[in-house]
Amino acid sequence: MKLSVIMPVYNRERYVVAALRSLVRQRDAADLDIIVIDDGSTDGSVEAVRSMMAKNPCIRLFRQENMGVTRTRNAGLKLLKPETELVSFLDSDDVSPAGRFRADIACFHADPNLELTYSLMMLVDGIDDDRLEPEPGSNFMSVRGIHLSAAIFSRKLVERIGGFDEAFSQAEDTDYLLRTFESGPRFVMPDTVALYYRRHPGNMTKQTDTSLREFMRAIHKSMKRRKADPSLCGIEGIFDVKELANWRFL
Repeated sequence: MKLSVIMPVYNRERYVVAALRSLVRQRDAADLDIIVIDDGSTDGSVEAVRSMMAKNPCIRLFRQENMGVTRTRNAGLKLLKPETELVSFLDSDDVSPAGRFRADIACFHADPNLELTYSLMMLVDGIDDDRLEPEPGSNFMSVRGIHLSAAIFSRKLVERIGGFDEAFSQAEDTDYLLRTFESGPRFVMPDTVALYYRRHPGNMTKQTDTSLREFMRAIHKSMKRRKADPSLCGIEGIFDVKELANWRFL
């Protein structure tokens, strides 16, 4: 199956090669199309991506002036190939575990009407970039979190949900996932670990005031939508929000 993975990049020279390597090692599990959108990086991110492209023609690189992550994700959606059947995401500082795509894509083969898989994420404060695995002795926790990379979407579901809400500077992924589950997709929740979420000093979500405000705004918008339209599905029981709130490694 043709799987497009959208990766926004902004000043991630330090991490982006590991992120890309974690994807291309899974080429045997899917017909991979990796869409990298550089959002006006000022470091060596573009050169780092290009270093991977010569031997990996499944990587496509696009450049734009800095527009922020929300518009960059939308730019990626506009670059899907006509033959794309499945869509996923990976942030340029995270890692896709070996075997993830093989495990979750099998669900789509088993059920032709499936629209979404939503798996686990592992929060970890140390990743070995050679092995692309958590470092020995690192702190980690696996949860059903709120992260685009935990999902694989069918193309028809992506087209039904539409783009990311560009009114969000952060939590656009939360809003997108809430809208997705509200729509009542046919989904399964495998116990696959879908990503290693790398905790480091540059995480956008460490901008606590902004991230909390935007997260709460996404929740509020979801509540308003469901109140206005009772046909929308509830989201209770999908995300392990309490577990995430207890994570205090860094």
